[in-house]
Amino acid sequence: MLFTQAFSEHFAVFFGKLDTLDGDLNAFAHGRGKTQFSNAAFVANPLALRTIPYSTLGCGFVILGEGGEPLFTYTLLNATDTAETDGFRELFAEGVAMAAELRLPTEFAGLPGHQLFAATWNSRDFAELGQDPRFVLPNVPINQVSGSWSLYWNFDQYLQVDPSDPSRGWGTFGRAGIADDAANPLSWFLSFGLGGHNPMPGRGADTFGAGWFVAGSSDEIGLVLDTVFGPIDDGHGLELFYNWQATPWLNITPDLQVIVPSRENVDTALTLGVRAVTKL
Repeated sequence: MLFTQAFSEHFAVFFGKLDTLDGDLNAFAHGRGKTQFSNAAFVANPLALRTIPYSTLGCGFVILGEGGEPLFTYTLLNATDTAETDGFRELFAEGVAMAAELRLPTEFAGLPGHQLFAATWNSRDFAELGQDPRFVLPNVPINQVSGSWSLYWNFDQYLQVDPSDPSRGWGTFGRAGIADDAANPLSWFLSFGLGGHNPMPGRGADTFGAGWFVAGSSDEIGLVLDTVFGPIDDGHGLELFYNWQATPWLNITPDLQVIVPSRENVDTALTLGVRAVTKL
């Protein structure tokens, strides 16, 4: 449940039970896994998942630009996820989380795009990744660190726009970020790809995407995790999808993913899938 109140065409406030997966907006790599990529690495920057809860109570404000697009968003949140409860008993019991995003429209070579800069911070205590291996023994506490943060950036840039419909086109996108490696299993992240509408005549309602990512594992991951899960390195992935508009009310999306896990003793995975979305 979310309440929003605009005070002008360019400023609004909001509060309620927030779903934060809509952050890190990108024209070609977003969509909550329903309209574009399926892998979470292309839905939002995974670095922020450590510090920003998926669903919790919060409030904030947004500054809007031309056409109602968000230019700057600031959000103050409860520090822990409360997807299964109303969240009032847990409100700020373990600290506070904050997120700020600046998304600027651009126009390179006369084509639209965006540059997004963001930061997150969470004040609660996190389990430290570099644990003393003796913590399984009595009277040896689990090491904790206070607070965690992340910084990330993304861009989308159209390379071609339909002259008869500016809302359709295709282009390139990318994400990058760094995070606190003492508490975050990922210390850095990078992705890149292409996406948008099919430029072929008669298939302008179809969309496609091709993306690659690498997720850098924290150097602070200690002997405990290495012992339990085996050697840990950086993870990689590739995803291809084609969203075919079979009818005006039905979209069918074949999807292919190749995933190289960060755990070195786990084999590379080839994932084939299909998604169907109806529009009433």
